[in-house]
Amino acid sequence: MSVVSRRRAMGTFGVGAVAAAGIGAAYAYRETPAEPPSAAPPTVRKATATGANPVVNENTHDGTADWEVPADARLSTKDHLGQIHGYASTTSVAPGEPISFHVSVRDPQSFRISLYRLGHYDGEGGRLMATGPELPGSRQPVPAPHPETGAIVCDWRPSWTHQVPSTWISGVYVAVFEAEDGHRSCTPFVVREQNRASDLLVVLPFTTYQAYNQWPLDGRTGKNLYRGYPRPGAVADSNHRAFQVSFDRPYSDHGLPRWAELDITFTRWVEAEGHDVTYATSTDLHEGRIDPERYTAMIFPGHDEYWSKPMRDVLDKAVDVGTHLAFLAANNVYFHIRLTGAADGTPARTVACYKTAPDPSPDANGPTERWRDLQDKHGKKTGRAEQGVLGVQYNGILAKPAPLVVRRPDHWFWEGTGLKDGEEIPHLVAVEADGYDSKMPSPKGATRTLLSESPYRVKPVKGSAPKRRIQNTGLTEHEGGTLVFAAGTFYWPLALQDKDHHDPRVERATRNLLERMLLSRGQIGAESVGV
Repeated sequence: MSVVSRRRAMGTFGVGAVAAAGIGAAYAYRETPAEPPSAAPPTVRKATATGANPVVNENTHDGTADWEVPADARLSTKDHLGQIHGYASTTSVAPGEPISFHVSVRDPQSFRISLYRLGHYDGEGGRLMATGPELPGSRQPVPAPHPETGAIVCDWRPSWTHQVPSTWISGVYVAVFEAEDGHRSCTPFVVREQNRASDLLVVLPFTTYQAYNQWPLDGRTGKNLYRGYPRPGAVADSNHRAFQVSFDRPYSDHGLPRWAELDITFTRWVEAEGHDVTYATSTDLHEGRIDPERYTAMIFPGHDEYWSKPMRDVLDKAVDVGTHLAFLAANNVYFHIRLTGAADGTPARTVACYKTAPDPSPDANGPTERWRDLQDKHGKKTGRAEQGVLGVQYNGILAKPAPLVVRRPDHWFWEGTGLKDGEEIPHLVAVEADGYDSKMPSPKGATRTLLSESPYRVKPVKGSAPKRRIQNTGLTEHEGGTLVFAAGTFYWPLALQDKDHHDPRVERATRNLLERMLLSRGQIGAESVGV
């Protein structure tokens, strides 16, 4: 354990129930490894900085829970009322650069903007970094959706611009907007340090955040890449969805994007563990700011579904240069997207994804549809399926949470958990799941190990019976020992620390994974290959 004590790392989070049960013979383990890794020389990495790094120093500061804007709080903003809400001029900013916040207040009144960094902070989860001046607030207009793309693009005047101090370290930050009458909302952003070669780079899925953002969720206007309203008061449906969505608008209601809790929970946990970590966003990957060779491992803790070709190129380079990858949720690298600039020239402010609709302007990388539907350079359909990178891929939405059924308990990944073959971790497989598909491409020159085999029922489509599928947690090992991990369920990050989902066995397995990734390659023996 790091200099951060185990008591502080656990905070006040409870331990979830533990249960064990067998699995029927109909679901016997079926591992299908690809070609064994070659004997190429391993990549040499620096010694880990766990326990002695800027993040540990940062977390010694006094923390506060004031950053939280709960969705169910009485004074939390609701889109249909729009008490106060705003957005940031960028998804990430470097120390020394400016970031602007664009805020609308329904009733004329003053408001303030407070900036918090999220982390451990002795269990408080955040630290107040700056508070802006009292500002005059007024209502800014809600634009109509674009008639062809459905994009809702706010052209709000900036309310406050803050120059990020050079002393601020990389992290997940939130700007909290609070009106004089007490109503609150927020918006997230990242402070990046792409020139610091940290052990771990944590990437937040801002393109996916925006894909799900249906602001304003007011019963008449809001659209995202899934649904929109056919008319005021009607139920939103997929026929009226947007094909493009803009970062130049607030996130719905309280302001934290859908499923951001996955990323926040991991952020709090990894900083409590004392790891040397920096942060970036999916748009940073797209814009070419991230060189994976600078990091020992890249961690994608949340639901990371929407990927451009430049983003995916970073994954391929990471494997090529020996940087480990860990995806801690499910349904990752699923849709191919384009990122385009705003009218004022700001790059990467619009996400385009036409899915099953005709894409009117596909570029050299192909139309914006599922990666597994794109043809590869040989004209083969499914040739670019996400399983070719991740080792497993999305295979369904769950009707209800299911237990994760453990396989290969003798593998170093499960060491110290006490788990047995076929034992169940209750309710861990939830929302969406990944699994191995023998008909899809597999990582080349690598060994894949399936660490779970969990039957679940797919959420039924109206008029059809629920189908049964298998979830797999996968670990792929490439030449030189480079690892690619895919948890295959949304609840994995929550099991690390969230009070309603915490499971110490999942926490131990994740710690095993990161410790293995952070070993110098000379410390990893040949016994790790295919174990």
